[in-house]
Amino acid sequence: MVASHGRPRPTPGAGRCLASQTVRLLALAALLPLAACSARGAAGSAGDAAVPHGQGAAPHEHAGAQPPERPEAAAHGHTEQHGHAEAPPQAHAQAPAHAHGHAHTAPYVLPATAGPGYTEADVRFMQDMIGHHQQAIEMARMAATHGAGEAVRKLAEKIEISQLDEIALMEQWLRERGQVVPDEEYRRSAHMPGMLTPEQMAQLDAARGREFDRLFLTFMIQHHRGALEMVEALFATPGAAQDPDLFRFATDVDADQRDEIYVMQNLLNTLATTGGNRSR
Repeated sequence: MVASHGRPRPTPGAGRCLASQTVRLLALAALLPLAACSARGAAGSAGDAAVPHGQGAAPHEHAGAQPPERPEAAAHGHTEQHGHAEAPPQAHAQAPAHAHGHAHTAPYVLPATAGPGYTEADVRFMQDMIGHHQQAIEMARMAATHGAGEAVRKLAEKIEISQLDEIALMEQWLRERGQVVPDEEYRRSAHMPGMLTPEQMAQLDAARGREFDRLFLTFMIQHHRGALEMVEALFATPGAAQDPDLFRFATDVDADQRDEIYVMQNLLNTLATTGGNRSR
């Protein structure tokens, strides 16, 4: 099979996260019924207003309970384009910027070098995605203490577990290739596409109950869309994503995040139509 950007799709090696991928898909299947009933009547009326402006295109339309589309760049047949240039990410300079013009700030620049079968862009993708996942975990952990509804709590637990597993996989990938693993300072200070600002994190932390649910879903959709942009930028970089383990990981991230965006949009629609009556 040939990927959409003209590169041959690498033959997947021994997948390290197949078992955890199965668990994640089963968890998503359990969440869908919680949102489906109310969401069917509200999908066209309330979803758009709940998502902040400037955070990317709206979620894809779905017919019934069909799974979301996959990106063309990841060989899932998705054809939406975002107008990003296809230049490879450069080493961060004095005014660092993430690939395709997204702001990327960090306290310092991590070393990243190419090696047999992988590129500098591959290394930076893994380093940056670790910090991106770390913030999602911090957001998810708030659900247990901020009065989240049952569906949001279950989703947050699923996000925390899956992204902890993925951080461990990314750290191992970097160590096996002699690359630098981001430390805590880098993870907390870096700002990748879709990541919440300190003000947004404080707003989420101050919310409780139904307002927490609304903000959590809104901000996590924003956060997930940023991860999709990072995957798209990787696949748009010439020569990148040819390492079989990295290719499998990046396509899994894309699929999981799209599925979760679909679930979260339905939950937002449910909140908008139930007036605060939530499952506990």
